[in-house]
Amino acid sequence: MVESCPDGKAHRVRAKLQESLSGGKVRCLACPRRCIIPEGMYGLCKSKVNVNGVLCEVNYGMVSSVAIDPVEKKPLFHFMPGSMTYSIGTVGCNLFCEHCQNWVISQSEPESFPHTSYLSPHEAVSEALRYGASSVAFTYNEPTIVSMEWVCETAELAKRMGLATISVTNGYWSEEARERLIPLIDAANVDVKAFEDYFYRRVAKAPFIKPVLDTVTALKSAGKHVELTYLIIPAYNDEEDEIRSFSKWVVSEVGSDTPVHFSRFFPHYKMRRVPPTPLEKIKRAVKIAREEGVRYVYAGNVPGDPSENTYCPKCGALLIRRYGFSVERCDLSEDNRCLKCGEPIPIVGRCTRSSGFPLLI
Repeated sequence: MVESCPDGKAHRVRAKLQESLSGGKVRCLACPRRCIIPEGMYGLCKSKVNVNGVLCEVNYGMVSSVAIDPVEKKPLFHFMPGSMTYSIGTVGCNLFCEHCQNWVISQSEPESFPHTSYLSPHEAVSEALRYGASSVAFTYNEPTIVSMEWVCETAELAKRMGLATISVTNGYWSEEARERLIPLIDAANVDVKAFEDYFYRRVAKAPFIKPVLDTVTALKSAGKHVELTYLIIPAYNDEEDEIRSFSKWVVSEVGSDTPVHFSRFFPHYKMRRVPPTPLEKIKRAVKIAREEGVRYVYAGNVPGDPSENTYCPKCGALLIRRYGFSVERCDLSEDNRCLKCGEPIPIVGRCTRSSGFPLLI
């Protein structure tokens, strides 16, 4: 159960990941920034405030976005393919990416954002069940960090009610956050934005990539389903050597069966003058990853491209045909094997055809 904030203000609750310091200061332990926050001040993400020496999370239950999405939109291609997920976003983020497509909610201050409504954990889970979702996804901004108390309570309830839980995340979690969140998460798509510290410092305004990679390996070590997204931005993270190094790391540290999505960039936020990623860059990245041993590589934001589909890595048979977020065809046995050669395919749950159209609620 959550504890109320000392000031008694609505939607403020005591943050569990904190350390008291001298002089009334408090250290936030939710992400690797470990902000030291004086009384009355906020952390960098604006979602945590020091109230009389107690760190409080300011946006409990205040959601900005709710939708029924195809799970493929997360993107998750090997987790309950064809199913629908109840997707929830809040306000705020612990990264400040210049290309963020959801910048309106991720880069706003939670307490001053005008377009939120209260959603209790019970209401969220009840709605997910009522709309026939198979899972609950914490997505759109970075709710796992900036709304952690609400996420944990909602995830616990969802799992008790038989729903799977999904985190769509930047992975910039502290060790303490991993220990708390990973037991509550069944599947994650982690956005590995590049494979160099320079990109994270320049574009995401974070000093190091290592915490992101550590989150990926911790999720995998805990037996969680993991997929990775790498958004290719022209002239920022599109060098072939970097993509090859990333692909080698996936194979050696995460596993060759880990699905990787190379997504096409389109201009957003502070990168509106950067051109869209040429399709040839996406195709080349897919080819490089396959050369390095990644067995399931996908192209993102390119509807109709053959690399949206799942193929048997042994015989090459088409197993799941997709268009955008829709699953149009599933050719797998009941135990998720290739019908042609019997190769086991690492998919969680059964594949079903889907409409692929999100329903806003």
